[in-house]
Amino acid sequence: MSLREEYFEDGPCPHNPGWRQWNIRDKTIFNGTVMGHLITRVDEDGKARLRMFPDRKHQNLQGMIHGAITLSLIDISMFTAMHLIGGGNAGPSVTLELSTQFVGGGDPAHPLDAVNEIVRETGKLMFIRGQVVQGDNVVASHSGIVRKFSSTKTNTTA
Repeated sequence: MSLREEYFEDGPCPHNPGWRQWNIRDKTIFNGTVMGHLITRVDEDGKARLRMFPDRKHQNLQGMIHGAITLSLIDISMFTAMHLIGGGNAGPSVTLELSTQFVGGGDPAHPLDAVNEIVRETGKLMFIRGQVVQGDNVVASHSGIVRKFSSTKTNTTA
């Protein structure tokens, strides 16, 4: 069983043809508790898209999508991109850097999509950039670096 199969429900989404589910199996940790139902696909241009469906709990005091939710979607979407359009199952990995520019407000009445492309992938690093959008409305732009680890641990002490 791959890491993806072990931790994620990623089969076809019955309510959204052409999309796949991207839901963490353990509903008690962050993704499952905070983000809600997530779906993903690879667009015709080869970019990975992760969609969330905002709820009241995702809003700030102004009634827009909270910036922390947008940041969380971006972070999760970088790993989705690694698995969907990267060089295969990346195994365990962590975010090293995330740069985000908020350029508009997110409307909680509409799905929020993080769309990513891989700029470069090496054996240990993945450089990703993208945007968070609602239709033609850009909510945020971002770039990030993810560090991939091998699935086996090695002792590095001398």
